[in-house]
Amino acid sequence: MPEDESDGGRAMPAMRESVRGRETVVVALACIGALTIIGFCQDRYGLSGLAVDRDAVAGWLAGDGLYAYRSPVTRLGTDASPVTALLLAPVAGLPLPVLGWLIGLGGVAALLLALLALAGPVARRYGRPRGPAVLIAAALALTTEPVRAALGLGHLDLILFGLVVADIVALRRAAWARSRAAWWPGRPASQPIRGSAATGAWSSGRFLADPLRRGWATGAWAGVGTGIATALAVGPVLFVAYLMVSRQWRAALTALGTAATLLLGAVLFAPSATATWAGTVLPQVDRGGPIDSPANQSLAGVLTRLYDSAGTPVLVWLSFAVLLLAVGLIRARSAHADGDEIAAFTLVGLAGAAIGPVTRTPELIWLLPAVLILVNAAARRRVVARRPRPSRFPGAGRAAGAAVVVVLLMLGPSWTPAGNAYAFAVIILLNALPWRPGVAPALLVYRRPAPARRVPAIPGPRGS
Repeated sequence: MPEDESDGGRAMPAMRESVRGRETVVVALACIGALTIIGFCQDRYGLSGLAVDRDAVAGWLAGDGLYAYRSPVTRLGTDASPVTALLLAPVAGLPLPVLGWLIGLGGVAALLLALLALAGPVARRYGRPRGPAVLIAAALALTTEPVRAALGLGHLDLILFGLVVADIVALRRAAWARSRAAWWPGRPASQPIRGSAATGAWSSGRFLADPLRRGWATGAWAGVGTGIATALAVGPVLFVAYLMVSRQWRAALTALGTAATLLLGAVLFAPSATATWAGTVLPQVDRGGPIDSPANQSLAGVLTRLYDSAGTPVLVWLSFAVLLLAVGLIRARSAHADGDEIAAFTLVGLAGAAIGPVTRTPELIWLLPAVLILVNAAARRRVVARRPRPSRFPGAGRAAGAAVVVVLLMLGPSWTPAGNAYAFAVIILLNALPWRPGVAPALLVYRRPAPARRVPAIPGPRGS
């Protein structure tokens, strides 16, 4: 017996070292693969978008107008906000490949953290390890056209995506904190239940660490990511509108305050550029590219190509755009009411991609969480099916839909019929994306009971 115990004691550290060695190899291979994809994308797309922004900022620092620059190749100017221009100003003198690698590495890091927040809980819900699931999701995401285009063109869409997903994490933490406070009113909502050691740590007089820890635990920073993203690009303002529609007032006011603070800083440091951006660049909808370009996967681009004209029919576009925006916000509010914040944000992101005048491929990044939601809904329906099933393969339709979207995202718009497949996929998912009622029950604990459940004006599919 002593020999067996000693052998077992020696075997356990050896097993741990073996597991750590395998994990190190997997992480190293993942890093090499990510670096290879970044280099391939930059060689393929040539960082053309970043080149326009960098040259415009460099000319601005030299005394020219920020929005007076035109690319000698494409004749396009920058549509970056003054906040983005100020962010690029300190590094505008770097060589284009170096700046591209900095933005690419930041984008991949933001994508990985976002997938950790989105795919990690799904893996744990079905008893799977979180690390391999996130790595698989990241590997698939890096092969899709929105991510390839964002890395290759040097756009900030992956960073914006990560900022908005950070608010999803904050709202989730705030919901659980309120749930704990409702179940245990005498305990601070920000204090986790970890025994006397944790209680001693909280009462040890760490005046700087404790507020930060409480803010992180309670999600008090919800809205900061959306506010920063709104200041960097106008599109995320729809998420602020969603926060207002869903009556998450604190997060909405935080987002508005953050965006207003950054824009006020831009007014103080660059008043002329900010005035030009607000008065000239924003109304010029085709500054980032022609509306009839195959790369434009918005409703306006589809209508332009269908009508075979240089401009989109304005009245038709505005009518359908308002309808799609209403559908997206109403369905997002219903998803929030049922406790699925991820589906709510995804619906708002899809609505923004559908109604924008020019939606470039990197801006279709919200198709990735839509695929994750479809896969999760298919697995959930298969797991919870207990009664006689109307179908032999429950969830097969949603799994097939996810597979079709993944194939489209890997091919790119130029390989699809008439170049409109991405836009049609966005519009279909906006109307048919399911959500998962009760996926976050804490959202319902602190809400006052209503006398009668309100039926949404636009019903949609829900998870099982």
